[in-house]
Amino acid sequence: MQVITNWFKRYFSDPQIIFLTLFLVLFFGIVITMGDMLAPVLASIVIAYLLEGIVTQMERRSWPRLISVILVFILFLLFVALIMLGLLPLLSRQVTDFLQQLPSMIAMGQQALMQLPERYPDLIPQAQVDELIQQLRNEIASFAQQAVSWSLASVVGVITLVVYLILMPLLVFFFLKDKHLIIDWFVSYLPRHRRFSVTVWKDVDIQIANYVRGKFWEIIIIWSCSFVAFSMLGLNYALLLAVLVGLSVIIPYIGAAVVTIPVLFIAWFQWGWSSDFAWLAATYFIIQALDGNVLVPLLFSEVVNLHPVAIIVAILVFGGFWGFWGVFFAIPLATLVQAVLAAWPRDESEGVEAAK
Repeated sequence: MQVITNWFKRYFSDPQIIFLTLFLVLFFGIVITMGDMLAPVLASIVIAYLLEGIVTQMERRSWPRLISVILVFILFLLFVALIMLGLLPLLSRQVTDFLQQLPSMIAMGQQALMQLPERYPDLIPQAQVDELIQQLRNEIASFAQQAVSWSLASVVGVITLVVYLILMPLLVFFFLKDKHLIIDWFVSYLPRHRRFSVTVWKDVDIQIANYVRGKFWEIIIIWSCSFVAFSMLGLNYALLLAVLVGLSVIIPYIGAAVVTIPVLFIAWFQWGWSSDFAWLAATYFIIQALDGNVLVPLLFSEVVNLHPVAIIVAILVFGGFWGFWGVFFAIPLATLVQAVLAAWPRDESEGVEAAK
């Protein structure tokens, strides 16, 4: 008991540490309990972080902040309009075509599975294949029921989308325009002695900004390269699959592994075990390799390095607590934890004794 008491006195005797601890507990409590309700605000903060870099560059060139914000915001609205009017109709058409072809794809896949025991009777027993096919049928039936429930809730989804399309641009504009006012208002409620919290915040603010901007460009580059490669190779649903590959980079490691399944499945359904399938698979894996070994180090060179195990654990933990937003913010939240641990005061005497 005395050891625990001494530990608390050593690390929690500073009021700044107590304040930061309470703030983090409150922050994570709000995120876990009210994350869905605050989704438009959080998405707007992400977009504001993305656009703030352009505004800052314009300010460095002696542009007034208000004019910079207005110009950047207009460009942002034009980009959104381009996505809504140019990309979404094409994407919707490919999704419709894919859903129409999905039953025949599933039937073809079942036939291929049923032929495996005949070709490899010693390795794959018939009972195991029958059990796998039955599980796939159950999953398909469950997915069909979910699709019906989604269609029944489509009206609510459309209303929610319209609300988001109205609220989010307004929130983005005011986050950019009144950034300093919002920060000053928040700081006015903080304790006077907050050096420790300020140190952590400055580090996290830089890392989140770099992460959001780098992730945006990574999505655009991977989506563009995938779309060009899939189109040149003649792959069906090239735009849809390229969008999935681009968005998969939001979830490190896991996203790339998951999106590989539909890409290779559609390629196999279209070409079978042919040279075209081999070229497509090779091209796709080259894109993934270049993303992980070239693009990510270039875009995220200024972001705090996290071990792959820490990234995967953060994705599982925050994703389990907070769903999609937990997965999206897993790396920034892990960076926050790392920044707190890095700035946390240590007992130097313990380090000296450990070294001995």
